[in-house]
Order: sequence, then C-alpha cells, then structure tokens
Amino acid sequence: MSMSLDSHIEKVLWTQDQILDRVAQIASQITLDFKAAPDPPLFVGVATGAFLFLADLVKKVQLPLSVDLVRAQSYGSGTLSNGAPSISLDLKLDVKGKHVILVEDIVDTGCTLSCLIEHLEAKGVSSVSICAFLDKPTRRKVHIKLVGDGKFYKGFECPDYFVVGYGMDFAELYRNLPYIGVLKSEFYK
Repeated sequence: MSMSLDSHIEKVLWTQDQILDRVAQIASQITLDFKAAPDPPLFVGVATGAFLFLADLVKKVQLPLSVDLVRAQSYGSGTLSNGAPSISLDLKLDVKGKHVILVEDIVDTGCTLSCLIEHLEAKGVSSVSICAFLDKPTRRKVHIKLVGDGKFYKGFECPDYFVVGYGMDFAELYRNLPYIGVLKSEFYK
C-alpha cells in the first residue's frame, strides 16, 4: 500500500485519547468489583483483535491477575461473521473454579462470544464476565448468557459500521491504527 492507512478511513469514531480514557474507567470499575474477591480474576483475551485492548486494560487494573489467550474465528477475511465460530487456539491455564473476564474487541452477532462462554463453562469456570471494547447490539443474533455472578463491561456502543483500528482488522490490516475508524467501502469490496 503506497498511501497512508489514514486515507483508507471514512471517519474516526473514537480517538486514541477517548479510547485510553474509557479503558482506564473500565479498569477502575473492574478493580472495584473484584477487590474483595477471594481469588484473582483470570483475563482471557480473544486473539487477535483484543490484544491492544487487553494489554491497555490489564496495565490499569490494580489487582493481582493472570492473563491467557484464546483464538476464536468467525470472520475470515470478510466483513460479516459467518455465524459458525470455531476455537483454533485453546487456553494454556486451567480455568476450573476461576472467575474469568473474557476480553473481546467487539461483540457483533454474539455467536463467537456464546461459543467461548460455552467452552469456558465446559472447562468448569465458576463465573464469566465479559469485557467488550465495542458492543454492536443492533447486529445481535444470540443472547449473551453470563455465567455465575459475571458482569458485562463495555467500552463503547458501536453503530452498525465496519470498523478497524485499535487491534481490529480487515484481512489482517489496520490493527495498528491508534483509533477506531470506519473503513472506506472501496477498501473491502
């Protein structure tokens, strides 16, 4: 690509400063909610889209914690979820009896998240909270069922655009943008 990535963006929805402010707010809420918990929470990032959010989030949480990654795929190189997510990389840590905070870049249809929650339940977690950077409820096809005393944390409610940046991609590109932007349609059609 000879032109800058910024020229591929139709508009910016959230700036880097807005993102970092919101991440700090979420981290403060998680710290408050889990400071009296008997065991530290386990943060599970959904690779690869949530890696920047996960890193920024755990740096701000003022608690002992563990981190692991899981990879679930439902997009491939398209702009719409295929509705049939699969887990292609499983956890390294044992989650049995643990409180898991599942860190996701965006909740769209809910299919991937539901698949991951079922997967964690089968492994014997005591509870699952969701921490989604973006929530796109207008596209939801599956009701998100929390486990145990889990909570739902979200950064921003996202309008029905195809967004990239801050870890989110199209065909593995644009993850390195420090903001969330709407990708111009000519770059994904």
